[in-house]
Amino acid sequence: MTLNGFFEGLHKDTTWHVHGAEEDNFAIEMLNQKDILLFGRITYELMVNYWTSEFALENDSKIAEEMNNAEKIVFSRTLENVHWKNTRLIKENVVEEVRKIKQSERNMSILGSGEIGTLFANYDMIDEFQIMVDPVLLGNGVPIFSGLNHKVNLKLKETRTFKSGTVLQCYEHQV
Repeated sequence: MTLNGFFEGLHKDTTWHVHGAEEDNFAIEMLNQKDILLFGRITYELMVNYWTSEFALENDSKIAEEMNNAEKIVFSRTLENVHWKNTRLIKENVVEEVRKIKQSERNMSILGSGEIGTLFANYDMIDEFQIMVDPVLLGNGVPIFSGLNHKVNLKLKETRTFKSGTVLQCYEHQV
């Protein structure tokens, strides 16, 4: 997100979100944990279009391989089916379905997907928040966790600063 709290700019612009090799290595570290990746429809469509593209397979081959092989869930009321390898679609009872997965003790990671993140935060279903703050300010955009319906107390666990100036902030949910 931006320093002033936007996860996308006007007209879904994310061109300000530029990362280098150090952030790529971090992404590989995270993907190697084999969490189930969770997406809303919009993020899913962006991700599947990029990570299955020839460009990604040639230029980001390690991350592309991990993304394409990872177990994924997309939440959408409008999609009829999904075509990305190892992806399943959940159309209804999203909160209940994720609660069932949590009971199986599988780790899950939400990538992007502001509405899904807000939904799960509203139900206190997120144990840890990992937010990458890019060194940029936008005049307008979509704020992260827009629509949150209550205060969520967090405790800082760790930070990590990348050479690009991006800072990873990891917070534990305090119940």
